[in-house]
Amino acid sequence: MKAFYGDLKLGILGGGQLGRMLIQQAINYNVTVKVLDPDRDAPCRKLCDEFVVGSLGDYETVYKFGKKVDLLTIEIEKVNVDALEQLEKEGVLVYPQPRIIRLIQDKALQKQFFKENDIPTAEFQVISTKEQLLHSHIPYPYIQKLRRDGYDGRGVYKVKDESYLENAFTEPSLIEKWVDFEKEIGVIVARNADGETKAFPMVEMEFNPQANLVEFLISPSTFPFDVQQEAERIAISVAEKLNITGLLAVEMFLDKEGRILVNELAPRPHNSGHQTIEGNVVSQFEQHLRAIFNQPLGDTTCLSNAIMINVLGEPGYEGPAVYQGIEKVLECAGVYVHLYGKALTKPFRKMGHVTIVDDDREKAIEKARFVQATLKVIS
Repeated sequence: MKAFYGDLKLGILGGGQLGRMLIQQAINYNVTVKVLDPDRDAPCRKLCDEFVVGSLGDYETVYKFGKKVDLLTIEIEKVNVDALEQLEKEGVLVYPQPRIIRLIQDKALQKQFFKENDIPTAEFQVISTKEQLLHSHIPYPYIQKLRRDGYDGRGVYKVKDESYLENAFTEPSLIEKWVDFEKEIGVIVARNADGETKAFPMVEMEFNPQANLVEFLISPSTFPFDVQQEAERIAISVAEKLNITGLLAVEMFLDKEGRILVNELAPRPHNSGHQTIEGNVVSQFEQHLRAIFNQPLGDTTCLSNAIMINVLGEPGYEGPAVYQGIEKVLECAGVYVHLYGKALTKPFRKMGHVTIVDDDREKAIEKARFVQATLKVIS
């Protein structure tokens, strides 16, 4: 492989905030970066060496883009996998591997992978038609998920009883037994091509009940050491069984009985790892680059308590973004604001994130609540 710090051309499929933060790290390694995204105003547009406007789902567009780079990675799973498989056959390095992206794109295949590999997960049933919901062996309440294209809470529907079936999805889906959980937790794992694997410490997550996406994250966790160890062991096991090269975010439930159940996977940098930029020795973005360049993986140790808050567009506002209260937030010590360069806001759109670091966990949480109450994205 060409030297990653000089003559290697890295391609990223997707030009959103994850790609933007990946480029910010890649700049430190002097990596040449090309980005493909359908939005000409995507967050990556001003940071990369070359920005190409085009569909991530179109075979020819992805194939032609991939032929001009040495290594191809993703910041979103909704890409044309057929093109990636052909590029891989022709010698382009594609990480994560196309077979993994294909698996992750379909939640039913993902669940089947868990079952076949003895990875603990909630009981599930694959549904082809809405009528099958009437004869499910899984009792109410349960969660219905579209097999494809669901993300950030989209494509997820809670069926509390039979009266909710009227509004259930008609597309191919799966249903999962409702998990009475104590906490939603996550572990991010990196694995390079040589098989070296490292996990970031387990984090605790709180979700926005309206948008159903991560809004508040605490690192490191204060759950018992054996719980954290088991979460990391499961996450590493999933990465090894996938034989993935790159980063893998493993979202899990800790239920009321103390069991850890894997919910979903993301084979890329993830919202649950943003706090690593300031809160850990190595960030998830640097670790992803180290993994796909097949370099030694970095130290994942936490440097301090770190709280991450997603900055979401306020309900009722749509238009040019105005960050209300940002001056008050920036007065606080240990507060790091990351804006994603999105010109327009809309309700619950991810516009940025803020990380708060403090040696005192309670002070960090107190500052985080202040940031959460003060920083608003309006128009």
